Amino acid sequence: MWLPVIGILLGIILGLYSNIQIPDEYSNYLSIAILAALDTLFGGFRAYLQNSYDELVFVSGFFFNILLAASLAFLGVHLGVDLYLVAMFAFGVRLFQNIAVIRRILIAKWNSGRNTHKKKSNF
Repeated sequence: MWLPVIGILLGIILGLYSNIQIPDEYSNYLSIAILAALDTLFGGFRAYLQNSYDELVFVSGFFFNILLAASLAFLGVHLGVDLYLVAMFAFGVRLFQNIAVIRRILIAKWNSGRNTHKKKSNF
């Protein structure tokens, strides 16, 4: 579970310290790739917290999301329509949904830990 997180953090750090310029033509594809990576990362963390994490689903979901989103963006470029916005909207919605579920799970675990601690201190 922690290997993808370490990989993404390492990639961000290397990206910040490198002097690589991304051409404007690829900015839409890069934004979709970043959102797909974040969506997959938070989806994997959510699955881990819900005890339903599967590495095959995690990796295949990442590549499928990237492939589908890049295909939409590519098709949109050739049709003259900004179809990459559809993928960005979908990833954005899923990202916020995953973050909301993660927040609820962590709050529930924190509250159950607090309640257990209160019960032990009362005895």
